Amino acid sequence: MIPRPNPNDKVDGEEVSKNPIKLFARLTPLGAAQYFSGWFCWMCDGLDYFAVSVTMTALAKQFDKSTADISFSLTLTLLFRSLGAFIFGILADRYGRRWTLVANMLLIAAFELASGFVNTYKQFLGVRACFGIVMGGVWGQASGQAFENIPFELRGFLAVPLQAGYTVGYILAAVFNLTVVQYSPHGWRSVYFIGAGFSLAAAILRGVLPDSPQYIEARKEAKANGVTGKEAMRRFFHEIWGMLKTNWLRCIWALVFMSAMNFLSHGSQDLLPTFLIKSKGLTNKQSSRATIIANTIGLVIGPVFGYMSQYLGRRLTMIVGIVWIGAWIPLWILPNNFGGLAVGAGMVQSGVIGLWGITGLLLAEIAPPAFRALFTGLLYQLGNMVSSASAQIEASAGDKIRITVDGVDRPDYGIVQAIFLGAVCGGLMLTILFGPDADGSRFENAKVAIQENAGTERTVDMVREAHEERRAAEHDVKLKV
Repeated sequence: MIPRPNPNDKVDGEEVSKNPIKLFARLTPLGAAQYFSGWFCWMCDGLDYFAVSVTMTALAKQFDKSTADISFSLTLTLLFRSLGAFIFGILADRYGRRWTLVANMLLIAAFELASGFVNTYKQFLGVRACFGIVMGGVWGQASGQAFENIPFELRGFLAVPLQAGYTVGYILAAVFNLTVVQYSPHGWRSVYFIGAGFSLAAAILRGVLPDSPQYIEARKEAKANGVTGKEAMRRFFHEIWGMLKTNWLRCIWALVFMSAMNFLSHGSQDLLPTFLIKSKGLTNKQSSRATIIANTIGLVIGPVFGYMSQYLGRRLTMIVGIVWIGAWIPLWILPNNFGGLAVGAGMVQSGVIGLWGITGLLLAEIAPPAFRALFTGLLYQLGNMVSSASAQIEASAGDKIRITVDGVDRPDYGIVQAIFLGAVCGGLMLTILFGPDADGSRFENAKVAIQENAGTERTVDMVREAHEERRAAEHDVKLKV
């Protein structure tokens, strides 16, 4: 139970280099393309979701509603994401990642486009609820596709950039709001139109790349053995039941863990632009610039945590990251000048981004090997559902707790966010201390869900396989010497 350093420090009997450039030499062109495609889909997910955050003030004016009313659309989106994660997770584990993810991104493009055409508050809520369903399917597929096609010794280093694709989407949404919206006759709607175009491009890119190798091999095996589609479906649901009986306790822990992680991210991100404008008195342009700077700082520093996790272990590195976030909370909320606010938010986001990168990888490594898309996607989004009211809680509390800045009465979103985030960090640390790990799991070699006994295959078997491969390689090297 106690977090420990990662013992997987050798490949083929040789010490794994700690030099990132040498590690990248192990990545094949196809693996890089698969990883980028997963990253791009996830980036589009972030862009399309945070379009609401960066246009919240404009939406409130457009529909004559309060900030809390508009933030309810974020809550609604998060609530429906679990349904999408279940539907698309089932489809991805049954049929593979390729065409399921293509269909998913096309639907996202359609609903994001529709978001730009609504004229009433009720229409906006309805479209964002539908958007939440299709949005929920992306992470399980995108992360599965990315991690299944890269060498395991690169996972830690590439995990944070993968997760950070979501933050890149946030930055792009802020950039478009700062630039295109100011000059486009369509105003705030432009952000949604651009997001739809990005999602369409992601669908096209995914469609031209092959499926993950184990799904290709499984289909060949099923065809060679004369396994019909009906038989494959029977096996699939039989293995789901086996997976649940074997992993029910792990599912409960993962739900608590992912709820805490989602409270961490949404509590520090969703209301940030509104906090800068309403509590600190920044203009809309200054808020967008500060958001871009903060997330850029996070993107630069965040990958260090993923790199550390490859050698210190996932959970131990996450505990270090939580302490880092807590140390920067005062600088996040206390300054009143643009530079201090941007840097403070950036240092907090570096920890949030770093932790989220490790989270995606930890979840993939502890997941039932044959049901990674369903497990990681559904537990991620169930955690989102539990934390769905984060922005609304902070907005409502901030409206009641007031502060005077330059003689102007303002909502004190800063103190609300600090208390909220501090409590979340404490709970998250306890959850991680009592959690499982499976650093170095070779899940890319696991059975797929239509193969016999796939549901009862354990992550510990995948870790043991990695250790046995390492020992065998070391033995071969000694014999050669």
